Amino acid sequence: MPKGSSKRPKKREDEAQAAVRVMNTIAARSEADAPCDAPVEITDEMRAAAAAFGRMGGKIGGPARAASLSKQRRSEVAKQAAAARWKRT
Repeated sequence: MPKGSSKRPKKREDEAQAAVRVMNTIAARSEADAPCDAPVEITDEMRAAAAAFGRMGGKIGGPARAASLSKQRRSEVAKQAAAARWKRT
């Protein structure tokens, strides 16, 4: 039995679209086969910057998520977190 809806006919790509798809596939493969440059050395400054960006997103994301949840759902999440913490000890 075929998967998906058979009510709508599948869109067929024309010759130009097929050519673009083939060229993109060839370009992606040639880039993957190309030797990569020397590995980038990660410095302490780079690590500090990444950590700062992570904290910035966490400060934004946590309150935004809490604001979008209902009081009951926040309570359920908190109970699950507490149970997970007690399970580890």
